[in-house]
Amino acid sequence: MARNKQRERAAAAPVVETVDGGLAELIPDRERPRAWTLLIDGAPQSHVDLDDPAHLSFEYQRRLGHIADLAAPPNRPLQVVHLGGGAFTLARYVAATRPRSTQQIVELDGLLVQLVRRELPLDSAARVRVRSTDARAGLAKVQDGWADLVIADVFSGARTPAHLTSTEFLAEVRRTLRPGGFYAANLADGPPLTHLRGQIATAAAVFPELALTADPTVLRGRRFGNAVLLASDRELPVAELTRRVATDPHPGRVEHGRALADFAGGAVPVTDASAKPSPAPPASVFQ
Repeated sequence: MARNKQRERAAAAPVVETVDGGLAELIPDRERPRAWTLLIDGAPQSHVDLDDPAHLSFEYQRRLGHIADLAAPPNRPLQVVHLGGGAFTLARYVAATRPRSTQQIVELDGLLVQLVRRELPLDSAARVRVRSTDARAGLAKVQDGWADLVIADVFSGARTPAHLTSTEFLAEVRRTLRPGGFYAANLADGPPLTHLRGQIATAAAVFPELALTADPTVLRGRRFGNAVLLASDRELPVAELTRRVATDPHPGRVEHGRALADFAGGAVPVTDASAKPSPAPPASVFQ
């Protein structure tokens, strides 16, 4: 068995194709025989281990995984909407950790969906539906109160599109969530964190309970990076989320309550009329 895995790893070669969003590359993982990293125009998007879909390599994906773990009691199936598909990493994670879950992926890039389905096929037992359409348009088709969890991880040219940053967008998210459901968003920003602060204010205008988790250096505005925003209409499991994030390979920090409001620093909610894409990451981020 070990020899077979060694041969498979040695034989694996990158897969490169042009998709709607740019140049997609699937790079084999040297340490894990059937694991791959998806890059779009050189920016890492997803990591998938076909042998172990519960393995989450990227830190922000680990934090989203923690949120999926805490969205309901262990082993209870979830109904999840994924805005942004990438390589379907989080959908695979939920399918592996919560069998019988029902999931919808909304991914605009149809050619990327075809590439992922062909090269990184989903488990045939996974209840996952994929729609190739705009995230907000796809969300509008989800019935009221259907989702236990909505995950937003949408980037175009390494930037979150403007129409997915507003109070009107988040009102649509809340419409699709059942009472007590979770909304989790992968946000990217750097000094002076104007976008991140604005997104906190925007979520606070729609949801009564918020928490934010990120690397401390990102929260201090020392470098560009990812932060995961969690929102709900019920009390959040902040203590358990904090414990899990603190024990990750790269420990993070969780802010909530007054500390999070202070971090937002008087930022005002974003509306469709004022929305802008998230800032472009500096070139050094992907070097």
